[in-house]
Amino acid sequence: MDTGNKETILIVEDERKIAEIIRAYLDREGYVVRLAATGAQALELFREPFDLVILDLMLPDMQGEELCRIIRERSDAPVIMLTAKSGEEDRIRGLGIGADDYVVKPFSPRELVARVKAQLRRAGRTKRRGMSFNRGALTIDLETREVLSQGEPVVLTPTEFKILLSLAERPGRIFSREQLLNIAQGYDFEGSDRTIDAHVKNLRHKIEQDSKEPVFIRTVYGTGYKFTGSPDED
Repeated sequence: MDTGNKETILIVEDERKIAEIIRAYLDREGYVVRLAATGAQALELFREPFDLVILDLMLPDMQGEELCRIIRERSDAPVIMLTAKSGEEDRIRGLGIGADDYVVKPFSPRELVARVKAQLRRAGRTKRRGMSFNRGALTIDLETREVLSQGEPVVLTPTEFKILLSLAERPGRIFSREQLLNIAQGYDFEGSDRTIDAHVKNLRHKIEQDSKEPVFIRTVYGTGYKFTGSPDED
């Protein structure tokens, strides 16, 4: 698929009219768009790289949640879920299996395009060599996996690095303990999601000036955690 420098988007939606409307709006913005009406077609197309996936959860041949899991195993491209399910538990479940955003039908195509742009901007930041926050107080080198706090290197375990990177990639987004457990340990892990609390506690001791008054990783009581560092400008 020769697309030059244009970003490519896969729409997985079995309702043709909805898929064509989304494609028309994205075409207008200059994206290269491919359509799949089934999970099988999506997996066939996914042999090629995509920059973002828009995924309907109600597919004729498989559950969208299962397709999301497969996509997440193969790629870190952002996934925006489309669904008629609007309950809080449905949203949490969708985000917990690897989706980056969740849009409820009926939806505004213009809003969906705005969400697409936001996800691609965030994904673009993570493709850089590194990230820096709070005027260099915390830096993350994506190639060497080196983390500096106040200019001093800190040694993180692989699990701690995964958690930190996932949070830092999306400042302000709330991650449940279950989501972070899936990111850190995989979906087959059978331990308690409270183990995340121990990892976050260790992270705070390593990257915060005062672990009791954290600047970077804040607790959202009853829900999970979010990253509150301010990204530095390039």
